[in-house]
Amino acid sequence: MAEKNMPYYEFYSKARWDNWISQIKDAGFSLEDEEKAEKNAMIFVNMADDVILSCLKIAARYDKGVTDADGALEILGSIQDIVLEEVPPISEDADIMIMSVQDSLNCSMAAFEAYFLEDYDKKADIKKLIKEAGAAEEKEDMDTAFITVANIGALVIGGAPFDEEFLTILPEESIVAEWLDGIDSIAAAMVGTDSYKNFDEVDDED
Repeated sequence: MAEKNMPYYEFYSKARWDNWISQIKDAGFSLEDEEKAEKNAMIFVNMADDVILSCLKIAARYDKGVTDADGALEILGSIQDIVLEEVPPISEDADIMIMSVQDSLNCSMAAFEAYFLEDYDKKADIKKLIKEAGAAEEKEDMDTAFITVANIGALVIGGAPFDEEFLTILPEESIVAEWLDGIDSIAAAMVGTDSYKNFDEVDDED
């Protein structure tokens, strides 16, 4: 059985994602107004963190043995279906930011998938993997780069430290660096609070 008999809990919902999209629309995000863009950029950070926290709750159930890999992957897949779906155009700048968030989340959720499947080297060195991912990107081998960063994320979810200095290894404009930002978000969420480990199992949302 994928999951033991537990009260239903809605880890994430389309209404939740749509609420973030509505906030972006209402903010009138534009990169031309630097002061306003910097302020509104937090919407994108928070919407990504919200998804990451939901994924960490799945990992908490998995780690406790409440759900197995199949159950965890099923829940993760339902979240992926919501947050990776193409978003109707809002504005050029907002669309670019949303796609950036989705790209980062795609790799972050691949990290959770690797973690649940235990499809990664638990003894691998993160700094070495980052360099390998960067080298793969230089060779335009994006599949290898993606899998490598996902493996880094799996290590982090499993408890490996992710130092801030890791983000300086590669150029900021690289795609791998963007994916690593998502992994950094996972690490930050894990360090910032452990409430996700003992979240309320009873779904009290409407």
